[in-house]
Amino acid sequence: MSSYYFTSESVSEGHPDKICDRISDSVLDLYLSKDPQSRVAVETAVTTDFVCIIGETRGPDDITHDDIEKAARQAIKKIGYDQKGFSWRTCKFDIRVHSQSSDIAMGVDDGDDKDEGAGDQGIMFGHACTQTDVLMPAPIHYSHRILKDLADARKSGEVKGLGPDAKSQVTLKYVDGKPVKAGSIVLSTQHADGLSQDEVKELVRPYIERALPEGWMCDEDRLFINPTGRFVIGGPVGDAGLTGRKIIVDTYGGAALHGGGAFSGKDPTKVDRSAAYASRYVAKNIVAAGYAEKCTIQLSYAIGVSQPISIYVNTHRTGNVPQEELEKAVNQLVDLSPRGIRTMLKLNKPIYTPTSSYGHFGRTPTNEGHFSWEKLDLVEKLQNIIG
Repeated sequence: MSSYYFTSESVSEGHPDKICDRISDSVLDLYLSKDPQSRVAVETAVTTDFVCIIGETRGPDDITHDDIEKAARQAIKKIGYDQKGFSWRTCKFDIRVHSQSSDIAMGVDDGDDKDEGAGDQGIMFGHACTQTDVLMPAPIHYSHRILKDLADARKSGEVKGLGPDAKSQVTLKYVDGKPVKAGSIVLSTQHADGLSQDEVKELVRPYIERALPEGWMCDEDRLFINPTGRFVIGGPVGDAGLTGRKIIVDTYGGAALHGGGAFSGKDPTKVDRSAAYASRYVAKNIVAAGYAEKCTIQLSYAIGVSQPISIYVNTHRTGNVPQEELEKAVNQLVDLSPRGIRTMLKLNKPIYTPTSSYGHFGRTPTNEGHFSWEKLDLVEKLQNIIG
């Protein structure tokens, strides 16, 4: 089609499901800060004044349930929840975290006769495209940016009267495959009692306009702010939350394929997480190197097996070199075993809490190791092989 509309959504760090992702990743970082080889698979559920943390770990014996609770309370505090019905100070905890299964450990651990294997079977996808400067699909990129900017303004005190819970949805018009303008924007944000719908609209409008490229703002009648008319009751008081329920928000907003596995609360031996990061890393570097305008990578694994079962590259008819040549170069440059990925991207660090909201991809790498899969250090290596 020469012209069409595509929509993606994002949710803020105060959304009930994202609270759970934040807590699960905070627990993971707690373990990795004590022992980089820790194994963690932790899930969280929240509802009114209640947090439940379950899962399996293998790590330092001196990490107690009290330590886990403290990390979770700090996560809730940093999000900004100190309201009636859900507060970092008063919420009750039930923590059921136990040792990792010995059967899983036997298949995953290295030994005299085998390298470290994948933590589970599954398929993982990575994607990159030229729609934005961070090589992400534009609808999810701008959905994230709106909410991130609003959260920063709320925490700094720049904007008053907004709560932590929010959702955005951006619909972009595409012409000849390129995004050109917002067709509609939906933003629902928790707010203080007493603020009218019009007042909330004027509070958030500047952040929406600022997040979009100049001239992309939708028409006034296509801007929907708190369309129910009121959003005072928010967070776990209004809706329960679970880890891993926002996997499309976490990745490409539906603009690319998804293998189905969630990320948060999982250490990097779990290829659901680490291989999704590696496939994004490879796809982004292929696009940045100029070999395609759009690229999707698929990796597949079997539990206990070190090397991927398959590697697939698709440049969606935008490539200028054969896909087989790209696959060959990737195989030559990148060790996609679980150990190889962790070593290449330096994933055995407490770097995961910031990934739990506003997307795992399209973010800025830091000197501390956050978002290392967004680096472009493969570009020159690919060009040396392919030309």
